[in-house]
Amino acid sequence: MRIDIISAVPDLMTSAFSHSILKRAAQNKLAEVNLINLRDYATNKQKQIDDYAFGGGAGMVLMIEPIAACINSLKAQREYDEVIYMSPDGELLNQKLCNQFSLKKNLIILCGHYKGVDERVRQHFITREISIGDYVLSGGELPAAVLSDAIIRLLPGVLNDETSALSDSFQDNLLAPPVFTRPQEFNGWKVPDILMSGHSANIDKWRHEQSVERTKERRPDLLE
Repeated sequence: MRIDIISAVPDLMTSAFSHSILKRAAQNKLAEVNLINLRDYATNKQKQIDDYAFGGGAGMVLMIEPIAACINSLKAQREYDEVIYMSPDGELLNQKLCNQFSLKKNLIILCGHYKGVDERVRQHFITREISIGDYVLSGGELPAAVLSDAIIRLLPGVLNDETSALSDSFQDNLLAPPVFTRPQEFNGWKVPDILMSGHSANIDKWRHEQSVERTKERRPDLLE
């Protein structure tokens, strides 16, 4: 999979892709993430990529010209399955969407910044708009890193145990059950006996029951 992320401040995301699972995915050539500096596609010597909004109002707006030049340049090199814009008023990201995106081959993610992007970008270049929650950040860089992480970890071979992602919260509209590790007892707090029984079927049944109960308690909306 290839993910090209277009940003006004790409350095904000460097650390996210330089460690742990995402780093190993790149090293093993399971995923390729390219951070693209939008200023490289500016049309003037000042490398300007934003301007005041027509009609007045506070805040600067990312201009259509550098964004169009960047996206068109990328599309001239390969076909893309989606051009995604990270936006607080986009479709709310969930596990189902991540599963769908993980089956794609090439993605472009555009990060908004300042007051957003010229609306014509959204009308003519963007195929999906994604939000990571009902709140506003300074830009789309952190959401783009979140989306990329959620997608890449699902790719075959990325996790050491490929069944791990299948047992994550939300994969079956249930929250994940509680998990325990050594020591078996700490401060008098013991690991449930069922997990020490070695009986796989009973353990699976217990975990499912715990998932259902946890979901009822914390996220009953998922069961509706």
